Amino acid sequence: MKKYLKLLRVEQWVKNVFVFVPLFFSGNIKNLHLLTESVFAFIIFSLAASVVYILNDYNDIEADRQHPEKKNRPLASGAISKPQAVTILIGMVILDIALILFSQFYFHQNLWKFAAIIGFYFVMNVAYTFKLKHVPIIDIFIIAIGFVLRVLAGGYITGIFISQWAILLTFILALILAIGKRRGELINAQVSGKTRKALDGYNVQFADIALSISVTLTIVCYLMFTLSPEVQAKFHPRVFYTVIFVVFALLRYLQQTLVYNRTESPTKIIYRDRYIQVTLLLWVVTFLIQIYFKE
Repeated sequence: MKKYLKLLRVEQWVKNVFVFVPLFFSGNIKNLHLLTESVFAFIIFSLAASVVYILNDYNDIEADRQHPEKKNRPLASGAISKPQAVTILIGMVILDIALILFSQFYFHQNLWKFAAIIGFYFVMNVAYTFKLKHVPIIDIFIIAIGFVLRVLAGGYITGIFISQWAILLTFILALILAIGKRRGELINAQVSGKTRKALDGYNVQFADIALSISVTLTIVCYLMFTLSPEVQAKFHPRVFYTVIFVVFALLRYLQQTLVYNRTESPTKIIYRDRYIQVTLLLWVVTFLIQIYFKE
């Protein structure tokens, strides 16, 4: 069972919690119907992401066998055969389509926008797997857009309005993670002496500059977000102080990236770094209080 979970990269499903962003910030997390819809979006998006991961591993099987870490993946290591992977992939595509059709029937609303988001995500990532991941800049933009699509999916399935701030901040934050991932891969390539086509057009200096620009842009945009009249009115003027959590988390991430070179896989930060975990928890709790226990 473990090898199949590894093939699906279940640990990467944490990225799909972004589908809950519209529900959480709209103050509807206690609405059982909307929560059920968001859970459906999470499951559907997770299955679609796993299909993409399987397709990517299948396409990169030879290159992964030369990678110090990726050689242990089920397909690269031979723990799962190619025919088995194809069978699982087809089964998951069928299951995902069935869940999308079921959600159309169960939730009794026109979810064509949600279905279109899932379809676009899949097509975009197929193009990424076979071609676009070898095109510098475009590759990291595709990763960032994938996170924005998660937020849009959560909004469309629930019918909750998605603010421009949510889209902008999600995109920039995801861009930071994508650049950090590329930088980690570059460091590994320097150590092992083995590079790959996906890293063409990048070097560590460029990654450091791009990372610094993105972090600065994130802090400025978040400051503007907390000081905007609509946010001040919706939450509380003290929401401005959550900037402390954002700045600390970003500086910690930069430390892990630039000092310790530990960010080839950004999701490892969430699972391993206690400082960032606590900071994210405090940030979420602060907004939880502001939204749901304001009175």
